[in-house]
Amino acid sequence: MEALITGLFRYPVKGFSAEPLSEAELVPGRAIAQDRRWVVENGPSGFDPDAPAWVPKMKFAVLAAHPVVAAARTRVQGSDISASAPGRPDFHGDLAAAAGREGFGAWVEGLLGEDARDGVRVLQAPDYHFLDHPAGHISIVNLASVRDLEARIGKPVDPLRFRANLYVEGWPPWVENDWKGKNLLLGLARATVFAPIVRCAATEVDPQTAKKDLPLVEHLFEQYGHRDCGIYVQVTHGGTVRVGDACSTPGEPE
Repeated sequence: MEALITGLFRYPVKGFSAEPLSEAELVPGRAIAQDRRWVVENGPSGFDPDAPAWVPKMKFAVLAAHPVVAAARTRVQGSDISASAPGRPDFHGDLAAAAGREGFGAWVEGLLGEDARDGVRVLQAPDYHFLDHPAGHISIVNLASVRDLEARIGKPVDPLRFRANLYVEGWPPWVENDWKGKNLLLGLARATVFAPIVRCAATEVDPQTAKKDLPLVEHLFEQYGHRDCGIYVQVTHGGTVRVGDACSTPGEPE
């Protein structure tokens, strides 16, 4: 069941815009460089940059808690960020600098409006990624599974609702849910499937309109008896992955 990688993305600010990539270097035990590198705290989260540890995403300004975040369009180059949203002034700043983080935090506070709490601020920690699951380093979505869901509910589903790193074409629908512990080739890299991805309310937000308009979590459970769509993998052997590269047939664990 060889398939092709048709989409490759990172999300430098957790919850904010997807950034398409043509290639990425996968490193054992790590997320894609710059993926979920920064996060916007909306009120005290308990995250300590000096002792970084996983914190549930609902502590932050993310789609599951604040659909309006999808209205923002962000672009990060290095640590320089550009942000825009309807009705908001554009913002440009350096997230590596305290002034840049404070400025972007204030910009997001304006975006959140009445949902903003005391202490909207941008967080980062050296060599740390704000992943949805602390051990789910890379996420993959099977596009055939998304199409099967579309057919069952009779409505279009934008695959970007699932905010995956890799989108794959060529696998039968839903086969990936049985691959826990199996190995994949991703371009020149190798990875082991860690677990299916249990979906949350973030998928219910249209990434284009910022409207919460489709109860995908409910639809997944009604149609399949689970809330999964996509898989987390952990890179075991590093290498470059590119759009158009193959994903091999899963193998047994080493």
